[in-house]
Amino acid sequence: MKFLHTSDWHLGKRTDGRERIEEQREVLKELAALAAREKVDVVLVAGDIYDTYMPSAEAEELFFSAAAELAKDRLLFVVSGNHDDASRLTAPAPMALKHNVFLFGDVNAECGAGAPNARVRAVRTGKGYLVAENDKKERVFLAACPYPTEARFKEFVKEDESFEDKMSRWLNAALKENAENLPAVLTGHFFVAGGQVSDSERPIDLGGARAVPKELLPDCNYIALGHLHKRQLASRSKNAYYSGAILQYAFDEAGWEKSVNVFEINGGKTENFRQIPIESGKKLMRLEAFGYENALDVLNKNAQYYTELTLHLDAPLSDAQVKTLKSRFPDLVTLAFEFTAGERVAESKKNMSDEELFKGYYKVQYGKEPPEELTRLFLELINETD
Repeated sequence: MKFLHTSDWHLGKRTDGRERIEEQREVLKELAALAAREKVDVVLVAGDIYDTYMPSAEAEELFFSAAAELAKDRLLFVVSGNHDDASRLTAPAPMALKHNVFLFGDVNAECGAGAPNARVRAVRTGKGYLVAENDKKERVFLAACPYPTEARFKEFVKEDESFEDKMSRWLNAALKENAENLPAVLTGHFFVAGGQVSDSERPIDLGGARAVPKELLPDCNYIALGHLHKRQLASRSKNAYYSGAILQYAFDEAGWEKSVNVFEINGGKTENFRQIPIESGKKLMRLEAFGYENALDVLNKNAQYYTELTLHLDAPLSDAQVKTLKSRFPDLVTLAFEFTAGERVAESKKNMSDEELFKGYYKVQYGKEPPEELTRLFLELINETD
C-alpha cells in the first residue's frame, strides 16, 4: 500500500500582507496530480489545514475542492492542528465520508464508514482509527492523534496525571484497537522534542510549553507528523517524520525546500521512502545590498522571489529612492537599513553648540559630515522649540 504524507497547508495565510491563496491552490493541484501519478492509495494530512480558527469562505472552498480531488481513487485521512478549529474542520464529516474523506478533530471521536465501493476503503472504523484496504486486499491500520488540548478532548479526569502520561495515553488510544496486528500508521499534530521551528509557527503549549519526548512515540511502521514547517526526521528509530509546510511562509524559512513524503508498506515493512519536491509557489529570499545602485541590481536579479532586503548604507536614502525601490519591486516585502558607524571618539560635550552636537552625532552614525541643508533644518527646529 502506498502513502503520501503532507501537512501545514495554512490555507488563507498571508506573508506580511501578501496573499498566498492562489499559490496554495496551485500547490494542492500539484499534490493531486502527484498522488495520481504515483498511484497513491492513502493521502495523510497531518494538521493545520487552515491558518486561523475562522478561515475565509475562499479558504474553506479551497479545502473542500482540494479534498475531493485528492480523494479521487484513494482515501484521504485528515487530522486537525493547533491552527484549526476542530469542530469547524470536522463539521462536514458526514458529507466528506461519501467522498472517502475522513476528518479527525478529537482522538475520542467515532469514525464513520466511508465509501464502501471505493478502490481504497475503510473496512473497519472506531474511535480515532480506521482499517484501510485497497483493491489488492492489502490492509493497514490508520490511527489519528489530532492536536492535543485538554479542552478539545474534554478530559477532566486524572487531574494529577502528568503531560507525558496523558500524551502517551492519547498516542496509544487508537493503536490499542489494532487487534489484527496490522501494519500501523499514526498521523498526528504535535511537537516532538528537538524539532527545528520557524517564525511562522504558533508555539504549541498544553498548560505551558510542552514537547513530546521521542521515547513516547509508539512503535509504528510510520508516524506522519505536522506542526513544524521544516521537513525533518523526528525519530529514526520510530520512523517519524515532519513533512513540512507546503510553502515558505516566513523569511527564516528561505532556502528550505518544500516537499511531500511518499512511502510504501509491503509485507509489513516500510519501504521506498522518498521526499518529492513541491515545484509550485513563490520562494522567499533574504538579500543584502551595499548602497542604492547595488540594491537595484540585487533586486532585479531576484525579481521572481518574495524578498527581504537588508541595505547597508553610510547615509540615509532619499524619499524618492525609497519610493522607487518599493514601486519597481512590488514583491519586496521587507526593507531594512543598516548604517555604517564612524569611529567613536570620547570627548566632552559640555561646551559644544547644538550644531556641533548634531554634526558629531551624525558623523558617528553615518561616518561623514551631514549635508548643510539637513544641519540648517535641524537648527531651525531647535530654535522653534526654544
